Amino acid sequence: MPVGYLWTVAFVAAGTLFALAPVRRPWPLDDLSFRLGLLIGELPFVAAAWLVLWTAVAFAQGDIRTPAGWAAVALAAATVAGLALVVRRSMRARAEVDRALAEGLGADRRAAHSPGAAAVGPGRRHPLARVVLRPFPRRPRGVVRVANLRYGTGGRRHRLDVYHGRATPPGAPVLIHLHGGGYRGGRKNRQSLPLLHRFADRGWVCISADYRLRPAVRHPEHLIDAKRVIAWVREHGPAFGADPATVFVAGSSAGGHLAALAALTPGDPTLQPGFEDADTSVTAVIGLNGYYGPYYGQGPHSSPSAHITADAPPFLLVHGDRDTVVPVDIARRFATELRDAGVETVVYAELPGAQHAFDLFHSLRFEAVVDGVEVFTARVLAHRQALRPTAGREPRRPERPSTPAARSDS
Repeated sequence: MPVGYLWTVAFVAAGTLFALAPVRRPWPLDDLSFRLGLLIGELPFVAAAWLVLWTAVAFAQGDIRTPAGWAAVALAAATVAGLALVVRRSMRARAEVDRALAEGLGADRRAAHSPGAAAVGPGRRHPLARVVLRPFPRRPRGVVRVANLRYGTGGRRHRLDVYHGRATPPGAPVLIHLHGGGYRGGRKNRQSLPLLHRFADRGWVCISADYRLRPAVRHPEHLIDAKRVIAWVREHGPAFGADPATVFVAGSSAGGHLAALAALTPGDPTLQPGFEDADTSVTAVIGLNGYYGPYYGQGPHSSPSAHITADAPPFLLVHGDRDTVVPVDIARRFATELRDAGVETVVYAELPGAQHAFDLFHSLRFEAVVDGVEVFTARVLAHRQALRPTAGREPRRPERPSTPAARSDS
């Protein structure tokens, strides 16, 4: 009996099933469903190649001679058919993102470009070769990472990384990303790297930051950390070519909660101890599989919904309709609350077949999302420039400060 081949097929088959129909309970089956379903759901080409390879090996070694061996081959064939359905659902993400942009920005969304981000915009090719052959994030050669810069006194959790192009001009827009992990885990160099890499390669200055976690701290300490990052960018960002007046904040999962709260509470002195006068307003918010409810039962004041006002910045919210960690109803309701409050720009995209944490790889789905983020940011910047004609003026780029906490990865 080809035991090794059977285990390989069973693993991929289970992941494919969980990608198509994730299990929400009980534990630990739901956790297994999430992990396997996410892996296979975002990497179906890798899974299919693995199946084909091991099937060929099993035939070459003469293992397919028993009824169990042929049953494994039949299961592998059925799994490949399931993977084709996974790919089909992934490809629908682009149409959904386009629909959401048209609804939230207007049908002319592709006509607006910002001179401050001239290289960022729509019209990119479908990166099928990269999705199939190089799905794991790898920093482009033209992007420099300056790692572990200190932005506070909280030890290693008060560190951030700066990504920028080797020839980034001064006055570049800024994208801050806050990781997820349920406020209990997560690191700055794991999530949304395809987004950060592309934007840095296209002339932006990108920041990925850690923040303090439970149980050492609780709300609002995480939010205070996020605001410290924004204040740090405004003070030190120009040394890396950043425009301190143009700061987008993005977040994944719990990071989406943080990004929304930070954007909806700008300049609140109670959330900025020791830096009360710092400008912590943001240009727009990008929430990826974000959580937008109350913080661990602390009440409605800990939810972004409690702080919505009509003058809130633009929001782009992207969520998977198969998310078993943060149910899609939470994101859907938050988008409705933003619109009902009169927020001018709210884009909400619901990705078919997407599980939580879909932003880990260069997948068909996340590539479509990053394209959508490019369109969204270009439109927001163009709108800002139309309202403030002098906003595009480029400040002189100061000399980069020397700090022992920094390490540049060239």
